[in-house]
Amino acid sequence: MNTPTELKYTKDHEWIRIEGNIAVIGITDFAQGELGDIVFVDVDTVDDELNSGDVFGSVEAVKTVSDLYLPLSGTVVEFNEELEDQPELLNTDPYGKGWIIKLQIADESQQSELLSAEEYQATLG
Repeated sequence: MNTPTELKYTKDHEWIRIEGNIAVIGITDFAQGELGDIVFVDVDTVDDELNSGDVFGSVEAVKTVSDLYLPLSGTVVEFNEELEDQPELLNTDPYGKGWIIKLQIADESQQSELLSAEEYQATLG
């Protein structure tokens, strides 16, 4: 399983890459493996101001639908539109072309609640 050390993680299996005051967010390699073949990504929260823990969208796989939880409070500023035609990017390139949203961070202090790669791997048992 691939868990890049330069990223931050949540117990809900999202990864976060901080770029200034923007957080790029996607699902982890572990999450896409558990979901199986992803067929649809739904995000209708662009321009919405949300709190940490709020649902910002969902991922539909052949077997199930899973909610996506915001790891930080802020405003969703961009959705990866490539996922509309190629939702399988979450399976094939979860840390690259498979990013889901970009979030303008409202409270940078919340970053201390994110997990390191090592801490995230420990939650997987």
